[in-house]
Amino acid sequence: MPYLSRIPTDQPVAFITIDDGFIKSPEAPKLLAAANVPVTLFLTIDAIRDDEPYFAALRKHGAVIEAHTITHTQLRGRSYAFQRREICGSADRLGHRYGRRPVLFRPPFGTKDATTLRAAHDCGIDAAFMWKETVHKGKVRYQEGKAIKRGDIILMHFRPAFVKDFLAALRAIHRAGLTPALLEDYIPH
Repeated sequence: MPYLSRIPTDQPVAFITIDDGFIKSPEAPKLLAAANVPVTLFLTIDAIRDDEPYFAALRKHGAVIEAHTITHTQLRGRSYAFQRREICGSADRLGHRYGRRPVLFRPPFGTKDATTLRAAHDCGIDAAFMWKETVHKGKVRYQEGKAIKRGDIILMHFRPAFVKDFLAALRAIHRAGLTPALLEDYIPH
């Protein structure tokens, strides 16, 4: 199973991914609607429990919901049964709540081992993801160079600075001459 931080593509695109779901910015649905760009949400079950309809609203504005475990725990080094329960349980519950079972996965903290990828595969996951850039408090941080590259996966979180972070990600993508695209549409098979 692929574990990717950049999607191999000739297209001038980059991918906005948003993790967890602990903080529900009231501006996020309006911002996604106004921006009209696709995003991938890697949601944690424990984080979304208090307001599941919030994420249903984001789906109406181009967000696709994918798996990020039940409890946001460290997976690397844990047993196969534990990892499978966290990954499959997350995908199953998200599928039940939102009408589409996730096929993509991001391990919490970006940490994984061979067991993580085997468990994810056995849970029906097509690919797992890391990232090349992170956005926090309105600043984009790069792992390589000073610009987003074609196919890069950008990591954001549902945090208090959601609006600043989202706008910073969009500006960085546009400065690089790229367009936001939906991660699911570019998964190598």
